[in-house]
Amino acid sequence: MASKKKEGRIIITLECTEARAAGMSPSRYTTMKNRHNDPERMELKKYNPFMKKHTLHKEVK
Repeated sequence: MASKKKEGRIIITLECTEARAAGMSPSRYTTMKNRHNDPERMELKKYNPFMKKHTLHKEVK
């Protein structure tokens, strides 16, 4: 029996955009996404411990 490969799922890094604009240390998260269902860059609201609030995190290369 042939095994299935996880070719559609990739590991991405999400970085805070508000902290970068303010000159502070940006928080980063890693997660996985399915490149077939979500071909464009992801944007999620995540917690930034440096700013102590939820901020917008965008996918970086």
